[in-house]
Amino acid sequence: MELEWIDWLSVALFFIVSLAIGVWFAKSAGKSAKDFFLSGRNMPWWLLGISMVATTFSADTPNLVTEIVRKDGVAGNWTWWAFLLTGMLTVFIYAALWRKSEVVTDLEFYELRYSGKAAAFLRAFRAVYLGVFFNVMIMATVCLAAAKMGNVLLGLSKGETLIIAGVVTVIYSSLGGLKGVLVTDFIQFIIAMAGSVWAAMIIVDLPEVGGLSNMISSPALTGKLDFIPDPTDLNVFVPLFLIPIAVQWWNVWYPGAEPGGGGYIVQRMLSAKDENNAVGATLFFNITHYALRPWPWILIGLASLLVYPDLASLQTAFPEVDKSIIGHDLAYPAMLTYLPHGLLGVVVASLIAAFMSTISTHLNWGSSYVVYDFYQRFIKPEAEEKELVLVGRISTVVLMVLAMLFALVLESALEAFQILLTIGAGTGLIFILRWFWWRINAWSEITGMVVSFIVAIYFNVIHKKFFPDLEAYEVLLISIAITTVAWLTVTFLTRPTDEEKLVNFVKKINPGGIGWKRIYRKISLAKEIHFQTGEMYNKSKIPLGLAGMLTGTFSVYSALFAVGYWLYSEVYLASLMTVISVLSFFLMFRIWGALRKIYNSER
Repeated sequence: MELEWIDWLSVALFFIVSLAIGVWFAKSAGKSAKDFFLSGRNMPWWLLGISMVATTFSADTPNLVTEIVRKDGVAGNWTWWAFLLTGMLTVFIYAALWRKSEVVTDLEFYELRYSGKAAAFLRAFRAVYLGVFFNVMIMATVCLAAAKMGNVLLGLSKGETLIIAGVVTVIYSSLGGLKGVLVTDFIQFIIAMAGSVWAAMIIVDLPEVGGLSNMISSPALTGKLDFIPDPTDLNVFVPLFLIPIAVQWWNVWYPGAEPGGGGYIVQRMLSAKDENNAVGATLFFNITHYALRPWPWILIGLASLLVYPDLASLQTAFPEVDKSIIGHDLAYPAMLTYLPHGLLGVVVASLIAAFMSTISTHLNWGSSYVVYDFYQRFIKPEAEEKELVLVGRISTVVLMVLAMLFALVLESALEAFQILLTIGAGTGLIFILRWFWWRINAWSEITGMVVSFIVAIYFNVIHKKFFPDLEAYEVLLISIAITTVAWLTVTFLTRPTDEEKLVNFVKKINPGGIGWKRIYRKISLAKEIHFQTGEMYNKSKIPLGLAGMLTGTFSVYSALFAVGYWLYSEVYLASLMTVISVLSFFLMFRIWGALRKIYNSER
């Protein structure tokens, strides 16, 4: 499908605005590495929250959701909906702790929490492992989606699409730093959301679909509309719902949904003015990401089943498309070809916005690891600020090139998503417990990281080739079990973190919880606080945080289902879910108010 001049105008204007923002903030971003990576730590919650949402709205997300809906129905989305539990845990417990740590990157946390050479090694290795290897894999999935979009909508090859989009993204990311990324994210989020909602409205009303009510009642969607899979069919219920909601959310590390917070989410929280802004940004992100944004993608995914019921129909409709990228995730860009000119240009610009917002964030985040946690910490500690900014800009370019090269060998967004889940399987519990149990040490994390990676390589390369008999959820459970046993064993066989380091950590962070009881007593004996009634220890903080997490999760899921039931025209259930959601949100904000008083008293 060819774009007309009005479509190209929308795309061109978007590119011009993005580049202008990068140039505008280039001078302020270049003052220091902290300005480049943290925007001076004075960002408001609303801008940070929107940036988090914009980052997770990547070019591969609509493709991923479409593939999930086509294969497993609406209920298949629990594979990522379950991470709301992780997100709310971060909102009500970890966001304030991260902001109080005052680290520049979340990897700096290792030498704040652990001691000795093991802590230094962990920081250096994770800088390369996450900032380069893992980060490149994530960006490659986004690049793959962009390549599919460009192939279907613009007739461009993989390489042409990646070069055009990649060059523009690298320019404004390397010039404007995090502040440029945040402001661009704000504009990109508005364009991306408007484009996806508008596109869904037009596509659902296509003659081939017949309107919302006709689509919902179509026999072709039988079994695809349920929010929760049939519990009597264990072959479906267990992998699609039970595993994600019972195990995956707390025991799997995945970017943007890390147990205990991490990555670019932590980078945004560390950029906030204070703890309250860090919490507010993360809360806004989780509400918008899970309750409001999924439905336009889901509706287009359902509509695609009426227009392109199988892969053969996609291949027939797009014979010129490279056969290596034909998959269910291709159905999303395929449906966009039905949009009228004018709107098509806006939607293409919105998809470019989604691509650029995600890639720019990952480039800035990954280069922050390279600069702070590897180059400055281990290569050249005396490096001046301008040199650090230069290294950050060079690493931005290198990461983009590596991501584009790796994208050429990927075939499916869902395939990449499952590989990433497997690599992080079994490590999530470490990231939760390290804040609340003194016994976790650097060797716990090193073991979890190494073992989970080895297990992932085995299952995705060796076992898959010779014994292709396990389902994805079975691989996940086995990986979690092996990794967890390994790191727990090593935790108890190795020496704990030096007591002085633990005492200093508790004084700075004041995490609370019975897992630190031994350290709080140590501080109490030194007469720095009175353990039972003292100024630091607050028994209500953790229970309040967990209550906020549960009510927040309940309120967002209720809102998610309410929107769905309204779309399905099931008025009674829609009204019930709406009322439950409103009441839950009211209770959640009351809990947040109580927590804010505690945070303010701890300053």
